[in-house]
Amino acid sequence: MLSSYREHPPPPALAPWLACTWERRDGGGAPVRVVPDGCVDIVWTEGRGARVVGANTTAFLVALGPDTSVVGARMRPGAAPALLGVDGGALRDAHVELADVWADDGRRLEQRLDAAADDERDALLLAAIGTRARHAALPDPLVRAAVGRLGAPDARVERVARELAISPRQLRRRCEAAVGYGPKRLLRVLRLQHALTAARAGEELAQAAAGAGYADQAHFAHDCRALAGVPATALV
Repeated sequence: MLSSYREHPPPPALAPWLACTWERRDGGGAPVRVVPDGCVDIVWTEGRGARVVGANTTAFLVALGPDTSVVGARMRPGAAPALLGVDGGALRDAHVELADVWADDGRRLEQRLDAAADDERDALLLAAIGTRARHAALPDPLVRAAVGRLGAPDARVERVARELAISPRQLRRRCEAAVGYGPKRLLRVLRLQHALTAARAGEELAQAAAGAGYADQAHFAHDCRALAGVPATALV
């Protein structure tokens, strides 16, 4: 059986918090390499339950058994604290039981996901997140603006701070609290994701690297190894 992975856009009401929901069915092949993206996910894995996976600073591997079902909800960079009630820095590189974050609500959601059919789990996740969102503050608008600017190919942290009329130190503090790490690492993570998206869409590696804002292909290769642990060709 081949592995499959699909993403679904969030409903408009949840778009301020969610980037997407996603599902994976593993064919029992090689471990999956999860590359940093600045996001926090709620992940349910068949036989393992539900966890909150914090923004990772470097890639990690996930090994799944044959025909294992996984579903997840990926929060936008900086949106997790508003929904989860946990500082982003406390979740950095962490894998935490959902019940440790949402208490009884987390346990009940996990039980429903365990008992649900494959085609029901996405709706269960969205319903639980929607209930939380109705009582949550919107994500920090300054951090949201910073994420948008830091994702630009020519982004510079100091310039983003100036554009937002705050000091670099304040920007770092707000990003660390909301995202889990500071703007310099977030810039690197977003730039790598930009380049990988272009390369997977068919662009040559050198062109993808330049379009994402890398000085040259060697700069791209360095960040691939530093953040993902493998060469760009392996990621693509």
